[in-house]
Amino acid sequence: MGIVNTGPRIQQEKITVEQMIRIACRGKHHRKEELCDSCQQLLQYAHVRLNHCRFGEQKSTCGACPVHCYKPVKRQEIRAVMRYAGPRMVLHHPMALLRHTIHGLMRMRKK
Repeated sequence: MGIVNTGPRIQQEKITVEQMIRIACRGKHHRKEELCDSCQQLLQYAHVRLNHCRFGEQKSTCGACPVHCYKPVKRQEIRAVMRYAGPRMVLHHPMALLRHTIHGLMRMRKK
């Protein structure tokens, strides 16, 4: 698959997606500590996709990306997670939400 991205932007995206998946798993699947199997698989899939993102440290937020690198089924799963967890990030991880929003706005502004 090529070069593995390990820069700070990719690492932050991994943290954010994990936080969102954990919120969704806790709320929808009633898991307190560990992720259920399907959420763990989605998290691993998301990390692999981020590791090999063609944009690397220049990547936009996934929602604004021109390339859909997720398989259709996984794309539906991550959208459901983001739809559920996005509004709840304000309560659970407000700084991560703010950082993600600011980064998204800065990327749109550069275009």
